Amino acid sequence: MKLAILSRAPRAYSTQRLRTAALDRGHDVKVLNTLRFGIDLTGDEPDLLFRGKQLSTYDAVLPRIGNSITYFGTAVVRQFEQMDVYTPNTSYGIANSRDKLRATQILSRHKIPMPATTFVQDRADVIPAIESVGGAPVVIKLLEGTQGIGVILAPTIKVAEAIIETLQSTRQNVLIQSFVKESKGRDIRALVVGDRVVAAMRRVAQGDEFRSNVHRGGSVEAVELDEEFERVAVRSAQIMGLRVAGVDMLEGRKGPQVMEVNSSPGLEGIERATKLDVAGAIVDYMANQVAFPDIDVRQRLTVSTGYGVAEIVVHGGSDMVGKKLGDSGLDERDITVLTLHRGPQVIPNPRNKTVLEGEDRLLCFGKLEEMRSMIPDRKEKRVRRLMKKHLPPESS
Repeated sequence: MKLAILSRAPRAYSTQRLRTAALDRGHDVKVLNTLRFGIDLTGDEPDLLFRGKQLSTYDAVLPRIGNSITYFGTAVVRQFEQMDVYTPNTSYGIANSRDKLRATQILSRHKIPMPATTFVQDRADVIPAIESVGGAPVVIKLLEGTQGIGVILAPTIKVAEAIIETLQSTRQNVLIQSFVKESKGRDIRALVVGDRVVAAMRRVAQGDEFRSNVHRGGSVEAVELDEEFERVAVRSAQIMGLRVAGVDMLEGRKGPQVMEVNSSPGLEGIERATKLDVAGAIVDYMANQVAFPDIDVRQRLTVSTGYGVAEIVVHGGSDMVGKKLGDSGLDERDITVLTLHRGPQVIPNPRNKTVLEGEDRLLCFGKLEEMRSMIPDRKEKRVRRLMKKHLPPESS
């Protein structure tokens, strides 16, 4: 394949290893400075310029987008996507992972285990927010930060309140997160490629430092992950829209607790700790995927008038519960089930003999009118009903 690595640091360890791994496998590879691209929107087809000239054709692109150029970098990746060039990390996946609040919201929606987290703006809400995550000590995180920068451990509520007030006074947005005491000073980094963890290491902080980042002097050791840690890591990366990611997890009493999903994970620490060819695994995965560029499935499937994509929830009282998919009547209503989600399990292209259970979520393509008719009316929230109950009568 002809591969472009987007990087502003051609001599960095990770960039060099990826380039060498591609060359060793006989691929044509170029390292291109992300900031030298121009997005050409004037022609009939989406195009890119590099150093002012039309970019040659590439089969795949591997983004190594630095935090400081996320907006422009994701715009360049998005243009590659419009040109049907394969990328393991989508533009929206990179953007999602860079915003800690947005990433936490997405992972929480999919029931990924994480430390209890809150986000507030008003000063009056700070102490209740700290108490809601278990009280002090508490971790305070800037929404955008890398390598442990902007992560503070506050030992008391008063100290936490002062730190948050100071940061908010400088227009910084912060997350308030519970402190997982049993994991103080150590965490797990799992390197996910595609649908598997190709390498994992434990990072241990030095001295009293609670941040275990290698850039802060932390030591690393190879580790074999159990099935639950591996499942959570892979699912977290996939939910974020990333096929190459570093997933950082705490070792909590109840199992893995995801802290962060990194779209441009460094390779030096994990390759030296595990002695594994992680760069080669990334290149091999991309070579196997170049025939299948990422596409916006919802956009592609909603071109036909009256048809679209929707998620149908099989509620406990539905007459579909206990029926085989083939007997559910969906086919007769011109509705095709693309994927069945059952808790953490994902079943692609479920067979007609699959028996439906309560709270199954069916990702479907079909007639929008038919799918709308299957969605129950939303009940008014109890709070609204109570408010209406106490409203004064209208004056005549």
